[in-house]
Formats: sequence, structure tokens, C-alpha cells
Amino acid sequence: MQTLRTILIGQFVLAVMLTATAQSAQQATDMPRIDNAELETRSVTSSLDATFRELAAKADKPEWIGYSVDQIPGEHNACCGNYHDDGSCGTCNLENDHDRVTGRPQKSGTIKLEGARQLVVLLRLETKQVVKIRVASQNCTLDAGGLPFVWLTSVKPAESVALLDTFVHGAAFEGHGDHGLGNGALTAIALHADASADRALESFVAPDQKEALRRQASFWMGAARGKAGLNLLLRMAKTDPCSDVRAQVAFALYVSHEPGAIDEMIRMAHDDASAHVRGQALFWLAQKAGQKAVGTIAGAIENDPDTEVKKKAVFALSQLPREEGVPKLIEVAQTNRNPEVRKQAMFWLGQSHDRRALDFFEKVLTQ
Repeated sequence: MQTLRTILIGQFVLAVMLTATAQSAQQATDMPRIDNAELETRSVTSSLDATFRELAAKADKPEWIGYSVDQIPGEHNACCGNYHDDGSCGTCNLENDHDRVTGRPQKSGTIKLEGARQLVVLLRLETKQVVKIRVASQNCTLDAGGLPFVWLTSVKPAESVALLDTFVHGAAFEGHGDHGLGNGALTAIALHADASADRALESFVAPDQKEALRRQASFWMGAARGKAGLNLLLRMAKTDPCSDVRAQVAFALYVSHEPGAIDEMIRMAHDDASAHVRGQALFWLAQKAGQKAVGTIAGAIENDPDTEVKKKAVFALSQLPREEGVPKLIEVAQTNRNPEVRKQAMFWLGQSHDRRALDFFEKVLTQ
């Protein structure tokens, strides 16, 4: 009887050990390769916020904290700009500032159709404060520059979004190319594969938030958040009180791959109260091309009451594929009643270096 009990206890202990081994293997799979670091692994047992605050309170010298969460599907790679020809990431040097997030690898060669399954979130502590937030792909190698590095396991995505949210609200968002805490946290949130990220982004574009934050958040709605992001952009396009923000929404719609984005760009080009917004919508429509875009651009040249918008629409024609754009430019140069618009069409025809444009100029000059 004692022998049977001993066997059962042994089997139970073995099962627990196997489960722990499997969990450790999973955690190791989620952790990227980390070089040049004083590495410590720690499990989040209460909450991410509590664990983070405990670590920050003890951070008397610079160190990194990192963890992974599920990443949105698609070709979203955060490889610090270092790509191998096979589409994998190179080494991410955490102690420099040359990080970036892209849609796909930039070098030639065979690339992966899907980005890394896990997003790595990285926070740099200095004198007990977060001074930098970065993201990396799971297949990156991270070089910590010889600093301590605490890798956290068992992080819940919603808790990650909540922690990062605290660095977004109140951030300056100083402008294009901003690498501040707020922008780093916003980027990380946008790449989370969790509904809490959509809710956070919705809070960032509320009318009482800073215009710079609303502009930045709108980009990520188009670039990363799919249908949920499109729905927020549709609302912003109609209700945001700032024309500069709505102009950025036009760009966000351009980068979105969701059905309905082009239709909203067309509506903005027709109906927005701001000439600046209408002009931007026309510009980005031209990059999309297609018959819908051609019709809207031509309509703006004929019907928009603002000459500057008409001129932007002429420029938009010049951005279309030549088979569509050059004949339309010639038509405008020949028939439009506004001399400024005709002059603009002639200018862009000259820049096209198209044989049909040369034939048109020859005909005009020899009449």
C-alpha cells in the first residue's frame, strides 16, 4: 500500500514538473534572444502594474524591462531598421535611437508573409523613471548594451495596454519624427492584438485630447487596427473640429486596406468644409488611383469653389498613372475656364515628359 502511494505521489510530481517544463518552454519561445545583458526572468504574479512599480522603485541604475504580447496579424515588423535578406530581423541595439516600425522588410530577397507572432515591448528605466519605450519583433536579437535586463512572463495584454496608456495621456507629441515616451507607448498599443487597444485608441481621439495625439492615433487606426480603426476614422472624418486632424484622417484612410476607406476619402474631397482637407483628400485619392479617384478629382477641378483646391486637384491628376492622368491634364489645359487651373495643368504636363504632352505643346505653339 505504501509502495502504491509512493508511486502515485511520484507520478503527480512528475506531471507537475512536466507542466512547469512546458510552460518554461513556452516562455522561452516567447522571449527573443537577448545578448550583452545581465538577464533576469521574472513572472508577473499579481499584476503588471504592481510588478513594474516594484521594479522601478529599485532601479538605481539604468536597466531594461521587457515582455511579449500577441501582436496584430499581418506584415508589421518592428525590427529597429535592421533586416536580413530572408526577412528576419537583425540585432536591435537598445542603447541607440534608430528604431522604427515598418509594414514589411525593405531589403530584397525572400520575405515572410506574416510578421512575428509576438510583439516585444521594451521599457528603459533610469533613476526609477521610464525614459524610453521601444518595440521589437520576437525574431529580433536584442543587445542591451551591458545593462541589466528583466524579462517578464505571463503578462496580460489588457494590463500591458493599461500600463502603456499612462505614458500616452499627457505626453507632448512634439511632431513628425517624435521619439518621445508618448509616441513609443502609442506605437506599442497600436500593435497589440487585443480589443483593449481599440478602446485605448478611441480614448486618444476624443475631442478633448491634444490635436497632435489625435493625429498620431488616427494614423495607427488606418495602418494597424482594421475594421475597428476604420469605424473610428469615419467618425473622426465627420466630427473632429480641427481641419489639420481631418487632413491626417485622409492620410490614415489612404493607408487603410479596409473596404469603405476610399468612399470616405471621396466624401471628404467633395464635402469637407475645409479647403485644406479637401485638397489633402484629393492628393491621397490620386495615390490610390482607380476610376473612382479620377472622377472625384475631375469633379473638384470643375466644381470646387476654391481655386487652391482646384490646383491641388490638378496636381492630383499628375500623380495618377500616365494613361489616366496625362489625357485628363490635356483636357484641363484645353478647356478649363480658370486661367490659374489651365496654367497648373500645363506645368504638370511639362513635368510628365510624356510624348502626348509634347504633341499638345507643339499644337498649341504652332496654331
